[in-house]
Amino acid sequence: MTPAPETLLDLHRRMLRIRLFEEEAGRLSEAGRIPGALHLYVGEEAVAAGVAAHLGPGDQVTSTHRGHGHLVAVGGDFRRMFAELFGRATGYCRGKGGSMHIADMDLGMLGANGIVGGGPPIAVGAAFSNKYRKTQNVTACFFGDGASNEGSFHEAANMAGLYRLPLIFVCENNGFGEFTRQDRHQAIRDIADRAAGYGFPGVVVDGMDVIAVYEAAGEAIARARRGEGPTLLECKTYRFYDHVGVRGMGVVYRSDDEVRAWRERDPITLLERRLAELGILDAAGAAAVRDQVQAEVREAVAFAESSPFPDPSALTEDVYAS
Repeated sequence: MTPAPETLLDLHRRMLRIRLFEEEAGRLSEAGRIPGALHLYVGEEAVAAGVAAHLGPGDQVTSTHRGHGHLVAVGGDFRRMFAELFGRATGYCRGKGGSMHIADMDLGMLGANGIVGGGPPIAVGAAFSNKYRKTQNVTACFFGDGASNEGSFHEAANMAGLYRLPLIFVCENNGFGEFTRQDRHQAIRDIADRAAGYGFPGVVVDGMDVIAVYEAAGEAIARARRGEGPTLLECKTYRFYDHVGVRGMGVVYRSDDEVRAWRERDPITLLERRLAELGILDAAGAAAVRDQVQAEVREAVAFAESSPFPDPSALTEDVYAS
């Protein structure tokens, strides 16, 4: 059954906010205006949007080093996000974390992570806390295909299955572990198959189709809230830009034809076609939403660039928690 019109419009806006934030971040990085490495989420928007649309207050998210999209999807503040990328004191981590450590505890975003496979153990801890405290909250753990080879993922999956934790593992399978094609680092085709070894369901979904992701995630999250344990949701998706930045590191590991073919299945274009077919949003309406979000991006960049750098005296603050 097709989701309600307001749900479809919400999914569209979430994806567009991710896309326009990321494209601006890419331009800023290429222009040398923000420091540090930048791992863009462009192309994978349907995954974060489709999952986050089911999350609410008290739920948690763990992320990857491609984490801007996850934070935007749960309602991240553009101002604080750009300020963090610029290394300014008004950023989410007061300018000391940068792209790969962006977090917002108030939104349940437990942090992007520079460690491949670093998120699953954190997600298990959060999900165990939810179960121990008898809340109805769930934790969504985003990770990539490469991370599914890490011991941390398997230990987390084992614990989650054993204790039937309210957790969904969301594998963003973009086909590459950094520069290595999936069939060169895994003997299996569907990572969802791994769930069977830990006693919970594994589901494969088209990660370029936000409606498909929304529906599959909805079932998995409802199952978790009912106390029936975790699900592994594998979303087949693709990143349009390189592993790092826009132009990347000059490593040739995929063809232009391959990238072009995936771009023809742009998740935002697919949804906009569907919205037009349903008479919910036409081209002019979609352009208006794009203009609104783009204005928000411009204002946030101006805010970030005009913000102060952290005072050197704050260097050792926030290192330890008491």
